[in-house]
Amino acid sequence: MLGKTAGGLYWMFRFLERSENTARLIEAGFRIALTRSNDTTSDWKSVVTTAGVRHNYDAIYDAYTAENVVDYLLRDTTNPSSVMSSVQSARTNARMVRTALTTEVWEAVNENWMAMKDALKSPIRDTELPALLGEIRRHSALVRGALYGTMLRNDIYDFAEIGTAVERADNTARIIDVKYYTLLPSASFVGSPLDNVQWETILRSVSAHRSFRWLGEGEMTSSGIAEFLILDNRFPRSLYFSSGLIAEKLAYLEKEYGLRMPCHELIDAQLTELRDHTIGSIFDAGLHQFISTFIRNNNAIGAQIEKDYRFNG
Repeated sequence: MLGKTAGGLYWMFRFLERSENTARLIEAGFRIALTRSNDTTSDWKSVVTTAGVRHNYDAIYDAYTAENVVDYLLRDTTNPSSVMSSVQSARTNARMVRTALTTEVWEAVNENWMAMKDALKSPIRDTELPALLGEIRRHSALVRGALYGTMLRNDIYDFAEIGTAVERADNTARIIDVKYYTLLPSASFVGSPLDNVQWETILRSVSAHRSFRWLGEGEMTSSGIAEFLILDNRFPRSLYFSSGLIAEKLAYLEKEYGLRMPCHELIDAQLTELRDHTIGSIFDAGLHQFISTFIRNNNAIGAQIEKDYRFNG
C-alpha cells in the first residue's frame, strides 16, 4: 500500500475517534457542572486542559464558561481538535483514500460530516447539548459499524484500527491524568468521598461506568477505577487494551509485508511496561509520572508508525 493511502486511513480514523472523545469530555464537564453549583470555572477549565487546547483557548477567551468552552470544542474551526474540525478532517482524508473504502464506510463518513455541519451551524443551547452529544457518538458508531461490517481484514483495515487505538489510548491517558489532578482540590482529599466522586466522573468520561459496575469486582475507589482504565484487558478504552490492539494490527502488517519496523519494538516495549506493573506499583511510583510517560511513549509510537510506513511519501 502507498504510504499516503496508509496515512489517510490512519488519520481519518484518528480524527473520527477525536470527535467522539471531545463529545465525551464535554458531556463529563456538563455533568459535573450540573451537580456542583460552586466553582464551575475549574470544571470547564479541566475539560479544555484535557482536550489539549488550553493555550489556544486562552488566546481567544478570558473566562472558562460553559458557553465559551462548548462553542470552542464543538464548533470553532480555528480549533483543529473541535468536533467540526475533526469531522471535516476525517472526511478530507476519506476522500483522499476513497478507493480504499467500501461505499458504506464512505457514506457513513460523509453523512456524519453533513449532519454535523447542519447541527453545529449555530451556537448550542444548554437544553440541546445532551441530545447533540448523543448524536455525535451515534454517527461515530455508524462509521465504526460500517468499517467492521463491510471492510476486508487486510492492511487497509489494520491502519484504520491502529489510528483509532492510538487516539483512544491518548485520550484515556489524558482523562486519567488531567481530570484527576485538576479536579481534585488537594492531596488531602485522596481516598475521601470527594476523591471517589471524581474517579466516578472519570469513568463516565470514557463511557466505562456501566462496564465497571457490571464487573462488580471492586468498590468505586481510585485504585480500582485506575486499575480498570489502565490495566484491564477487557475494556476497549483501557491503556492496555488499546496498546494491545496497536500491537496486534502492527503484527499483521509485519506478517503481510515481511518487514519488522522500529515501531514494532516500541509497542512491544509499551506492552511489557504495562504487564510489569500492578496498580499498586503505579501509585507508589506516582500516577502522574506513569501517565506522562505513557502519553510520551504513545505519541512516539504514533510518530514512528508514520515514519516507518512513509505516510508523507
